[in-house]
Amino acid sequence: MKKIFITGITGLLGTNLANELLRQGYIITAILRDPGKYTGHQSNNLRLVKMDLWGHYIDYLKDIDIVIHVAAETSVSLPGYKAYDLTNYKATVRLFEMSLQQQIKQFIFISSANTIGYGNLHHPGNETMQMKKPFADLFYAQSKIKAEKYLQSQSDKMKVIILNPGFMLGAYDSKPSSGKIILMGLNKKVVFYPPGGKNFVPVKDVVSAILNSFKYGISGKRYLICGENISYKVFFQQLKTNTGQSQSLIPLPKVILYTLGYTGNLLRLMGFKTNLSSANMKVLCTQNYYSSNLSQEELKIKYTSVNEAIQETVDYFNTKKGRR
Repeated sequence: MKKIFITGITGLLGTNLANELLRQGYIITAILRDPGKYTGHQSNNLRLVKMDLWGHYIDYLKDIDIVIHVAAETSVSLPGYKAYDLTNYKATVRLFEMSLQQQIKQFIFISSANTIGYGNLHHPGNETMQMKKPFADLFYAQSKIKAEKYLQSQSDKMKVIILNPGFMLGAYDSKPSSGKIILMGLNKKVVFYPPGGKNFVPVKDVVSAILNSFKYGISGKRYLICGENISYKVFFQQLKTNTGQSQSLIPLPKVILYTLGYTGNLLRLMGFKTNLSSANMKVLCTQNYYSSNLSQEELKIKYTSVNEAIQETVDYFNTKKGRR
């Protein structure tokens, strides 16, 4: 079976990806800063190497067939671009160059839907559309698209596939990351929701896209891996229905979010780390929707229900809470 090298194995996507690869008999080598934080399946086919993205891991790339680069700096609270560029761009270039030296066959880069221009429900964004504001103002998206462009420029040297997932949901969100949106509404009497919306995708579908890209992906292309386009209001309504909670959903006006955002800008100028910024608040007010047509046609992805992913995430957090 093919030998896979993974970064970011402790995150939501990385853990689900490792579980499925192991289930199918792949042999995995993964670098991670703290092996104790890996919560996925164990196997004789899994080797965890305590090392960060700047370690000397080139020897672990020997005999590897495919590199899957999942690790990224995703925080929305860092005040400057440098940290994002270091992890999301420079470390990507370093990993790719080492992969070239070891004559790796494929390099799969996990990016974000937000490096691609969004649309609305009637005309969702697709891979031909340029990134636009407010995402163009986010350091995370800026660093990711910089890495994408570098990899596309190198796609004649190695098969390079770029996957651009929507907002992923599912089990094994141990940090948690995107699952925080579930925790915002779980066991709460009152939930305040912003006026925007986004594309939600089951993490299992992103895993399927990665595996299918081994065979079907075309070098240098980007693929939106997107599930359902849903407003935040509809999302929290689904969560409420799934959990049977008695809950009041209250809309947050744009003016309040914008005020919080500009307050956050001032705090950042003073050197404080905060999730508040005008760009982040504008994201919450934007209905950023995407099309999955290309990935369905070329990667042969059959998307599953986001409602099922919501329930899986709820069950995971409830089980995790019960273990404490």
